Amino acid sequence: MKSNIYAPGNRRTINPNWFTGPVHMKDISSTIQSKGHDMYHVYFKNKAKTKLHQHNGNQVLIVTSGNGSLEFFKKIGNKKSNFGIKKTSTTKLVSGDIAYIPKNTLHTHGSTSRKTFSHIAINIIPNKANKYQTIWYDSDFASHAFGIV
Repeated sequence: MKSNIYAPGNRRTINPNWFTGPVHMKDISSTIQSKGHDMYHVYFKNKAKTKLHQHNGNQVLIVTSGNGSLEFFKKIGNKKSNFGIKKTSTTKLVSGDIAYIPKNTLHTHGSTSRKTFSHIAINIIPNKANKYQTIWYDSDFASHAFGIV
């Protein structure tokens, strides 16, 4: 199979409530009929980033253009949808960078400039799960997660 990540088409419908600004993504995995992982080419515009979230499987990001960041957070408390958070690290991302995000890790990633930032996200489906799942949270990105989106 052959495809081009920059060709038009194969856009995935996304929930705009998962992001802080304009984002679109191209579905790579359905084009190449991959098994065991989902792959998307994600485009962030005008400083857009993901809302705080975590996955039930590991994730790899491969930056394809622009300037961005990846931020990790620690959960404070044991509530499911209304808890404290503390930022534990921030990593700048530029074209060519590869970042690994362990499963069940609170994080956010996206653009740090008004120009487009893009990456390929490879979501590795856990062996014991039928599908890759993400839990999205509203938060202030500083000290509090308000609830599940």
